[in-house]
Amino acid sequence: MPRHTLPAMSRRTFLASTAGAGLVVLHPFSARAQAGQAHLRIMETTDLHVHVWPYDYYADKPVDTVGLARTAAHIADIRAEATNALLLDNGDFLQGNPMGDYIAYERGMKPGDMHPVIAAMNTVGFDASTLGNHEFNYGLDFLMNTVAGAAFPVISANVVTEEGADPTKDATLVKPYVILDRELTDGAGETHPIRIGLIGFVPPQIMLWDRKHLEGNVTTRDIVAAAEAWVPQMREEGADIVIALSHSGIGAAERTDMMENASVPLAQVDGIDALLTGHSHLVFPSPDYEGYAAVDAATGMIHGKPATMGGFWGSHLGVIDLMLERDGGEWRVVNTAVETRPISQRNEDRSITPLVDSEKEVLDATQADHEATLDYIRRPVGKTAAPLHSYFALVADDPSVQIVSLAQAWYIEEMIMGTEHEGLPILSAAAPFKAGGRGGPDYYTDVPAGDVAIKNVADLYLYPNTVRAVRINGAQVKDWLERSAGMFNQIEKDGDEQTLLNPDFPSYNFDVIDGVTYQIDLSQPSKFDSSGELINPDANRIVNLRYDGKPVTEDMEFIVATNNYRASGGGAFPGADGSTIVFEAPDTNRDVIVRYIVEEGEIQPKADFNWSFTPLGGATALFETGPKAADYIDSLQGIDIAPAGDGADGFALYRLTL
Repeated sequence: MPRHTLPAMSRRTFLASTAGAGLVVLHPFSARAQAGQAHLRIMETTDLHVHVWPYDYYADKPVDTVGLARTAAHIADIRAEATNALLLDNGDFLQGNPMGDYIAYERGMKPGDMHPVIAAMNTVGFDASTLGNHEFNYGLDFLMNTVAGAAFPVISANVVTEEGADPTKDATLVKPYVILDRELTDGAGETHPIRIGLIGFVPPQIMLWDRKHLEGNVTTRDIVAAAEAWVPQMREEGADIVIALSHSGIGAAERTDMMENASVPLAQVDGIDALLTGHSHLVFPSPDYEGYAAVDAATGMIHGKPATMGGFWGSHLGVIDLMLERDGGEWRVVNTAVETRPISQRNEDRSITPLVDSEKEVLDATQADHEATLDYIRRPVGKTAAPLHSYFALVADDPSVQIVSLAQAWYIEEMIMGTEHEGLPILSAAAPFKAGGRGGPDYYTDVPAGDVAIKNVADLYLYPNTVRAVRINGAQVKDWLERSAGMFNQIEKDGDEQTLLNPDFPSYNFDVIDGVTYQIDLSQPSKFDSSGELINPDANRIVNLRYDGKPVTEDMEFIVATNNYRASGGGAFPGADGSTIVFEAPDTNRDVIVRYIVEEGEIQPKADFNWSFTPLGGATALFETGPKAADYIDSLQGIDIAPAGDGADGFALYRLTL
């Protein structure tokens, strides 16, 4: 293999010209390097999820927080600041937004076709990538046709097509590692050969997450076990340094078999010099990882080795700087530094300021597929037999919340098949995100009956959460609902014109749990305050809680489908503090809703009225909603609601009779 200098300028003409337009300030490592010393910058993107353009396809509008076209501007700068640079991607590039779905479900990937994310990565000039778990979402043929277009090696050491006596005897789906022959320029301007070893890893849980595509075709090895086998072989083949491309999160320090987030024990493997991490959609170094064993969240070290995680969707570029010294024909690491560079910043007023502009060449390389994706998101992917609206979501079972619950339960039922949790009752918790409040009288979900386009899903589910499942008992289900019932003020029996909704309680914390039936007794005080603190231990607003027509007992066990925010403790819900999570999905709730609609063809989002208020002797309470609620009031069943005039600030006032 011929040797190349770093960076390989012939592959990066546009980036070099961009960097040369301004004053270049060398990194201190490059500035201080002496004869026999060389500064190597390792740049990481991770979890791109097809976000090439700075565009939110769900909302159908440009955004400043995502996009490889923006990250590319940092890449140009960093190459200019260093004598030698290497650009690596840490996986999950192939799926995760409507552009990816457009290619997979409509355009297709025949042999010889070019995927837009690969076209963009080729334009930027990546040196290598590893596979992430989402690379398998569309099947193996789609994956292999895609990576065939890459002008860089794609590696993964623990996805196996034929298992050997030990990992080094395995036949792997792609190359387990690659050794790049390069030349480094030292501080005196002399060039020296170096062999840079790159090895990739993916969570073994792909065999669960994409069982339908992978079962019978591949198996997976434990990440650390694969590293312990392959890294010594890489060193024997002459790798001077070894960089692990770990599409795996920074988690527990204690090693367990088949860990999903194995980057901390992976860092202990002898022979690995630096780690790229990902999968978790976080930034490292950052305060997110303060207190983690063997992790220095300030300096970016794991077990004393430099590591980075460059956010997600192109939000950050991870950078590891290595000062290398040549000693007797071999290179060794003598100093390190780690940083991340964001493409935008959030201001105190919650506005976003972009920090870089998009690189035109990256946009040009994907322009046609971007425009085709816009056509795709604006066309129907299914139908809804009834309107999806949230005007009465806080006072009655609601079709917009119902469809989210149905999609989550449908997904989790498939995901837990073959696990120890299979056969347990599956419930689903969802809340109305767009329900007026500070968003104003027009801030409601409103999708008419008929065609449903992908961009309508943003109206159903605002946030890029990922699906989670928790395993909890009947007592926790009841208290979860008690916490949710804090949405309402206490109502006196036989009282008139009382205020129904607690203005301090956000609608996204009003979880409705489908799969059980229950009533809310508003004559009782709330058991929890608006922040989730227990204030009335003996209160029981949730009554007649039943599953399959039978009373829910405290010791019954359930699987509850929800999102990562809630399952990890967001909102302080009993039973959802992070300790009860039994399944962490690789997919966003939005993606699951889209897949559900595509699978069903026509959805039937009729509210099943699994919850209601207990009668209170004809007491009445007032609440505000959007003026367009008038179009849907006739569809309500089993609840006495009538217009009561105008509310404040453009809202409409309604009266609920209990």
